[in-house]
Amino acid sequence: MRNVVSDPGRPGSLSHRARTKRWAELLRRFPTLSDMRVLDLGGVPEAWRLVPVRPAQVVTVNLDPKTLSADEPGVTAVVGDACALPALLAKERFDLVYSNSLLEHVGGHANRLRLAETVHTMSDQHWIQTPYRYFPVEPHWLFPGFQFLPLRARAEVSIRWPFGHTRSTGFGAAVDDAAWVELLDFTGMRRCFPHSEIWPERIAGLPKSLVAVSTAHPGN
Repeated sequence: MRNVVSDPGRPGSLSHRARTKRWAELLRRFPTLSDMRVLDLGGVPEAWRLVPVRPAQVVTVNLDPKTLSADEPGVTAVVGDACALPALLAKERFDLVYSNSLLEHVGGHANRLRLAETVHTMSDQHWIQTPYRYFPVEPHWLFPGFQFLPLRARAEVSIRWPFGHTRSTGFGAAVDDAAWVELLDFTGMRRCFPHSEIWPERIAGLPKSLVAVSTAHPGN
């Protein structure tokens, strides 16, 4: 079940089809991506290995020090908090700030606003994606309605449900894993990015993800 639904490398899976559609839209908005210098907040170098178009340069910012050991041509890994960029990047500017499924993991509304401030500081253009709260299947656990369950029930699912991307070991870790994910709706996304277009990525007509988009040429 997990491969059919969520394996992004498996052609025909829902995740693969969604990713393909999302990248087509990104390239439509940013047709010169191959010439851009991109800041990837929350990303990992290996995620850029299979993308259809590689930017000229990518800098990833992630809290995990293991990203430093990645050897991916054209990608530089920086260890740091995307909500408070390290001094190493304080004077940098990028052609595009990109983020995939980070906004729901940063630890509350205040930190989401801090992340948005980082985005606006680092570039005039951005593509910030996050799963939509009211899509019927929660994307981390692949469990219908998971996000609406009481915390204890979410923790139990995180321990017992075998089909999701996230599976916890121990009840305490499960509570933390479940509490750490806060999915956004349109209002929450627009509060973080009030001047951006909020593009809904859809599956079967239903919004699956929300993307805050800002381009240098409105209407592109």
